[in-house]
Amino acid sequence: MSEPIISVSGLRGVVGESLTPLVATRFAAAFAAGLLKGKIVVTRDGRSSGDMVAAAVTAGILASGHDVVDCGIAATPTTGVLVREHHAVGGVQISASHNPPQYNGLKLFSSEGRVIPALAGETVLARYRNCELPWTTVDGIGHILPCADTTSAHLVKVLARVDIARIRAAKFRVLLDSAHGAGSILGRKLLDELGCQVTLLGGTPDGQFEHPPEPTAENLAGVCEQVKAAGCAIGFCQDPDADRLAIIDEHGRYIGEEYTLALCLDHVLRRNPGVVVTNCATSRMSEDLAELHGGAFHRAAVGEANVVDQMIAWSAIFGGEGNGGPIDPKVGYVRDSFVGMALILDAMAARAMPISALAAELPRYAIQKDKVTLERDQIAGALKAVAEHFPEASVSRLDGVRCDWPKKWLIVRASNTEPIVRVIAEAPTAAEAQALCQAAATAMSVASATP
Repeated sequence: MSEPIISVSGLRGVVGESLTPLVATRFAAAFAAGLLKGKIVVTRDGRSSGDMVAAAVTAGILASGHDVVDCGIAATPTTGVLVREHHAVGGVQISASHNPPQYNGLKLFSSEGRVIPALAGETVLARYRNCELPWTTVDGIGHILPCADTTSAHLVKVLARVDIARIRAAKFRVLLDSAHGAGSILGRKLLDELGCQVTLLGGTPDGQFEHPPEPTAENLAGVCEQVKAAGCAIGFCQDPDADRLAIIDEHGRYIGEEYTLALCLDHVLRRNPGVVVTNCATSRMSEDLAELHGGAFHRAAVGEANVVDQMIAWSAIFGGEGNGGPIDPKVGYVRDSFVGMALILDAMAARAMPISALAAELPRYAIQKDKVTLERDQIAGALKAVAEHFPEASVSRLDGVRCDWPKKWLIVRASNTEPIVRVIAEAPTAAEAQALCQAAATAMSVASATP
């Protein structure tokens, strides 16, 4: 890799190859150059390369004439809260999310404490590529400001969303796997405040992953066994920057990331029906739940920034993405694993039901997620071929190509963060979902082979 992977909200790359100190400094400076003068919050997720990247990011911001609020290791949703608490003009979270240890990256936040929207991201990218970096003179260099408390404001906001006494009375035994990322710092405090008996795995935020950090069923097989062996009521599994949450039930069964948002939504909508927004690659469970509880449902293109744009436009009461990322506007417009943990514990306590029973009540679908490698110049033709292959479907081009039928759907889209095409299908049965993915892959293969 010679170039980092750049999305609307930041970049990601292999440290020492596509992500170098020079890249980090230039990108941070390109971001800072478009902001009003003021403070910029800098956080990181605990990866071993974090100190080095943070130093480069800090240098770029200081040299652009802004002060840096150094908040050290913190979760991505906490970064959003800190930006607002410090009245900062922006923020930078240093994280590669679920990617392997050799990766790191930068995620950019606006003064509203949300990931920057697409237009702002495009402006930063243009400034970075054109080297439009107005370095300040010695008299204008910014200062590093310490941050003594990175968690209290976020903790208060999350606790305000649930019945603390009710959860404490349940005395839940909980396993939290923070994957040696940033989630344990606030995660342990939150669960302690909720009166849980906690078994903590990966609690040292040093990036020394004990299993691949993406919270998938395959990667969490060993954690599932530990949840059952410890007699826990639930297992919570975060990715390294703690904006995603996967769930394991009391039997040690992986419920998964798609259920995280659905479980939160079911609980929220029971109390307060309203508008819900998810991305167009998220399980249909959310749409069904909105309809069941008398709410309204809207789709956005994939990407947290796109979901947040639509949530704001529709005054949504809740939203998120099916990768385990609930977004609660009352806490912040950022995917938030801590919101997920608190709301799900609140649902279990309110209804006196185990997590397995709550999950069993949800609409049942099977989802299949595949990847296809295609050259960039083949993607447009491949998407066209998929749409033509399913003439009976309702087709949307909000993001890639999405084909809809009653109770099933298929989406094919180029990844924002990886050089691949994602193929996702959901249907009442696994066989139907797999067949849709296979048909799409075949259509793309034929199209790419055609001169």
